[in-house]
Amino acid sequence: MNNSDKSAFIAIIGRPNVGKSSILNKLLGQKIAIVSHKPQTTRTRIMGVLTEGETQLVFIDTPGMHKPKTELGKYMVKSVNESVAGVDAVMLAAECDKEPGDTERELIERAKSLGLPAVLALNKTDTLKSRDELIGIIAAYSRLCDFEAVVPVSARTGSGLDELKDELKKLAQEGGHFFDDDTLTDQSERVLAAEIIREKLLRLLDKEIPHGTAVAVERMKTREDSGILDIDATIYCERESHKGIIIGKGGSMLKKVGSYSRQDMESFFDCKINLRLWVKVKEDWRNRENILRSLGFDDNDFQ
Repeated sequence: MNNSDKSAFIAIIGRPNVGKSSILNKLLGQKIAIVSHKPQTTRTRIMGVLTEGETQLVFIDTPGMHKPKTELGKYMVKSVNESVAGVDAVMLAAECDKEPGDTERELIERAKSLGLPAVLALNKTDTLKSRDELIGIIAAYSRLCDFEAVVPVSARTGSGLDELKDELKKLAQEGGHFFDDDTLTDQSERVLAAEIIREKLLRLLDKEIPHGTAVAVERMKTREDSGILDIDATIYCERESHKGIIIGKGGSMLKKVGSYSRQDMESFFDCKINLRLWVKVKEDWRNRENILRSLGFDDNDFQ
């Protein structure tokens, strides 16, 4: 361990669909968290590790804070609260054209009660007609919290992210690195593969259907003779009618999900992928704790 090595655990918090995962992916320079235009895309805590020289930043990407309507929703909210309680600092992601609402106020008060330093990332600046629009938003947030820094960014274009990274590095404290310098995430390959498939469902399906889906990778094995990675995965949905829509006429939708997923997997895993998908119905799975546990959600989060 180098005596000058520094690190910080930073929770990325905010309401759904403000770009938390997109910001994380850009900061890491590698996609580890799925993204879509639909809210509540992120369901679990995702850890991303950025090591540059002597500084290591460990990001905890949390689900968007919302009012839970299902057991899965309760798990997601509890995940946010527990993530904030166990870090060195928080990065609040918010939209640059919206003043703070109840969700932002609640998250800010939570961070303040824990004495955590906070950086504000005002995302989606590429949608602004004029940067003058930011002045009032920044003032409104500054009245709520003495942020370490307020950084306007665009996760889509990458604008402001170098400045954001520099501000976050200032929060690191000496004490060494907690992970090997080449570590990117704590997510297993099976989880990453399942999340890639779920991202395609979110992007390709409408209304409530994609939110009622879950993906489990049943088999993942590399062929010794060719290096091809075989992946078998099951898509779970809540209704028989949803199963038909996910499969599509003549299997067209499922083929599209598989094709797009395979392309992303081959890019991420850097090998040829043979992906096979099945669709099964598990009625009301988002409210059934035994099914949630079987899908990998932590037992402790249902206590």
